[in-house]
Amino acid sequence: MASSTAHPSFPSRPYGTNLGKLPDRTIGAAFGASTTQQQREAQRLERERERVEKERIEREGQNQLAELTEEQREEINEAFGLFDLDKDKRIDYHELKVAMKALGFDLPKSEVLSILQTHGVPSNPLSNNNNNNNSSAPHPTRLLLPLAQFQNIMSQRILARDPREEILRAFELFDEGGKGKIDLQDLRRVARELGEGLEEEELAAMIEEFDLDGDGAINREEFVGICLQ
Repeated sequence: MASSTAHPSFPSRPYGTNLGKLPDRTIGAAFGASTTQQQREAQRLERERERVEKERIEREGQNQLAELTEEQREEINEAFGLFDLDKDKRIDYHELKVAMKALGFDLPKSEVLSILQTHGVPSNPLSNNNNNNNSSAPHPTRLLLPLAQFQNIMSQRILARDPREEILRAFELFDEGGKGKIDLQDLRRVARELGEGLEEEELAAMIEEFDLDGDGAINREEFVGICLQ
């Protein structure tokens, strides 16, 4: 009888439990959460930078507002109040554009929008909290400009304006019809509007004194010379 031969046992292969296992999704989730956190932090820092810059500009504007004459400050407030129809001390894009034009600054749409983008506040205060949680900000045309910011902005622009431009703007108020000169009739009208009881001889003497070319009226250059004396 043949003896049985024992076959040697094969060593067991080291199959691990991870064979064929999909990548751990927690790694991707953690990476995504980290990226989102970084984006939120970047947005927070940007908002903080904008806040600090806005406060700096406002401080400078308050200092410049104090440098204006009382009449100039009144003009700024009157221009704002004229278009603040609901009297909430805030004006929108269209009102801002017209108010600035009334003060002698006819800005293009892009500049007006830039002012609102930098200094404006949401029309609905609740939307500001929503914007802090979302990356999208309201369009500048949906923002409103408060009175304090308007005062600061206009103060800066008025102080930076060429004195000659200011004088020529005053000239246009006298020169009815855009003739290019101020005649006796213009002086008579302005004196009446201001409530000045000047006699006809006095008005004629004013024209004669400053009329350098003898045409019986005061032109732009003569008017500028009078104001810059």
